[in-house]
Order: sequence, then C-alpha cells, then structure tokens
Amino acid sequence: MTDLGPLLGRGRASARTKAGQGGLERVSEEVSANAQRVLLVRLVLGRGPVEFSLDELQRLAQSAGLTVVGWMEGRRERPDPSTFLGSGKVEEVAARVQAEAIGLVIVDDELSPVQERNLEQRLGCRVIDRTSLILDIFAQRARSHTGQLQVELAQLKRLSTRLVRGWTHLERQKGGIGLRGPGETQLETDRRLLAVRVKTLQSRLVKVRRTVQLQRRARQRAGVLNVSLVGYTNAGKSTLFNRLTQGDSYVADQLFATLDTLTRRVYLAPGLQVTLSDTVGFVRRLPHTLVDAFRATLEETREADLLVLVVDHADPEREAQIEAVNLVLAEIGADQVPQLRVYNKVDLLAQEGGRIERDACGTISAVWASALTGMGLNEIRQAFLERCQSPGRPGELPVLQETQDSHGT
Repeated sequence: MTDLGPLLGRGRASARTKAGQGGLERVSEEVSANAQRVLLVRLVLGRGPVEFSLDELQRLAQSAGLTVVGWMEGRRERPDPSTFLGSGKVEEVAARVQAEAIGLVIVDDELSPVQERNLEQRLGCRVIDRTSLILDIFAQRARSHTGQLQVELAQLKRLSTRLVRGWTHLERQKGGIGLRGPGETQLETDRRLLAVRVKTLQSRLVKVRRTVQLQRRARQRAGVLNVSLVGYTNAGKSTLFNRLTQGDSYVADQLFATLDTLTRRVYLAPGLQVTLSDTVGFVRRLPHTLVDAFRATLEETREADLLVLVVDHADPEREAQIEAVNLVLAEIGADQVPQLRVYNKVDLLAQEGGRIERDACGTISAVWASALTGMGLNEIRQAFLERCQSPGRPGELPVLQETQDSHGT
C-alpha cells in the first residue's frame, strides 16, 4: 500500500491515514472520551418547511459511537460563504461549546474546506459535516474486501478536495531525488500520493465489477429472477432477507448496519427459485463520493429484474424516505426497474400483516408485512411467483400455502 504519511500534518479525522490499514482512521477512534461529546447543528435554508427532523442526524452520530449532548437549529436564506452558519449563530454555538465542554460539532449539511476550517477556529473544537459522519460510519461497518476498497476510495476522493494550505509543512519548498522532483512542495507531493492510491483502488474495483458481472450473467443464463432489496437505512431489509432466505445477514437497530451485499436463493416451489440480494441502505443526501465509489455494489440494484422497496411503515417520515430512495435509484440508473413495495414493521402499529395491493395489470405491487414476526412473508413469496410466471400462462402458477413463519411462530 502507498505510504500516505505526509498527509498526517493537521491530524484531523478527514485527513488521517496509516500505511497498511487500507483506509483512513475513523473519527471515533481519533478523539478522546471527552471529545466524543457532540453538539448537532442544523441550518434550515429558505422559508420552506423542515423536511426531516434532527432525529436522523442524532441516530447517525450514535451509530458512529458518539454521545450527543444537545442540538441547535437556525434559519437563513442562504449559507454564509465563510462559516456556513453566519456570525450570529457561530457565537451562539461557541458559547454552548464552551459552557458544556463540547468536543465535536456536527453540521447537518456539507461544508466546504474553508467553512470547516473557519468554524474550527471560531468554535475552538473539531467540526465535521454530515458527509464526514456518514463516511465514518461506512468505515466502521465495511467488512468485505470489496466494501473496504469502496470506503477507502470514497474517503480519499473527499480528502483530495481538502488539501488546502492548512498544514504548516505545506508552505515549505522541498527538493529531493526519487519521491519528489526539485522544488516540489509538500502539497504537491500529497496530491500526487493521493492520485496514485486512488488510481490503484479504481483499478482493483474494475476487476471486482467484472467478476460480479460474470456471476450475474451466469444467473441470467440460468433464467433465475434476480431480486434486490432496497430501502432507507434501518427499514428492516436485512431482517426480511434473513426471513426469506433463512440466512444470517447482520441485523442491528442502527443506521447502515449492512454495507456488504449478500446474495442467496429463495425457493418458492419445485423448480422455481429467485436470487435475493441484500444491499446497502440509502439515506437522504447520500454523499456523491459514496455513490460513485460504491458502483460495484449498487450495480446489483441496477441490473436486478425486480426491486423490493422496503419501507419502515411505522416511521412518520416514511414518504420523505421513499422519495429519498427513489432519488438515489434514479442517480444510479435503477429507476426503471420494476418495484414491489413492502410496508414493513406493521406490528409496531398493531396492524395486520398480509394485506396486498395490486396494480392495473392485476400484479401484486405492495404488501403490508412484518419481517420481525413473519406476517406477510407468504404474500411476498406469492408476488415473486407472479413475476416468475411465463407470458400467456396466467393462473397456472402454484398458490403458496400459509406457512408457520407467515404467522410469526
């Protein structure tokens, strides 16, 4: 692995790399226990209604292992180019940081390198934005080799935009034989080392994508229906995946619990089966660096024959979450793939699972279910069966009998 030691000058989380670790150090590993006291700050732009509450940002911070001690909100017509928040709000935040011994401020938006640096100087503590927080969580959760490559690529692409003259050693001209050309600055060296590492990661991921494409073509030649689970993070995709496949995908009540795509077979009837893939959850304003870096994973969604959009039916913000998922699907070119919508977690609303909705063609388009208790699983399998049927043969598919797990026993 390329030695990125020269990038360690300032010691900030977004610029910390150790040779041999395959990626950047996580924010939660870099700060001390006191510095993990977090203040959340959000700026509402314009005069429109607030689309999302701060609950999601709080859950993101908790998923990163941080302790949220409070939050603050403000409103402006447009962000301040220097500090994003504006001088008045910066003074309010600084007073609270000092009074409550806050070690980290997280801004629920994307900050420019200049805004981030100016806020740190004015607040006297570390400042990160929403994108850095999500990248940190991804760095913690990636387990497979492919996932780690994709996370490191996203981290380095973001870091390359933050190589500003904030490190004191970057002002010195250094000549050298081998590593640097005569008169090359440390800033230029850092950029060159980053570019080399990014190129290496991209080359490895191209090979990964080729392997995945070969496996996908083999399934297509076998005539197997490819189904991908998609949805907002923590909507219950992995729990539903385990129920349908009797698998052991990691499940936890936290955001981005699953990053690595798993594919298993679901047997519907004698001679009939589908392949089901559990994919990474989406989130509003998913960083473009992540979308670009995770192409190898997200292509599984784009190439699917059917998308199962899993919705947390108990979440009051579910409609906004559906919209956020569809925006990401459009960004990766998967918005034209047929969808089956599964309204999950009906047990939390004391509603009965198994209710279905059909489209104008008579095909099941939505199922109300509970992946935790098993309600509605039989109807989901029946929807898969309908998608597997050959054209011109309606009514000849077997009708699934109710199974034990469809009642949660």
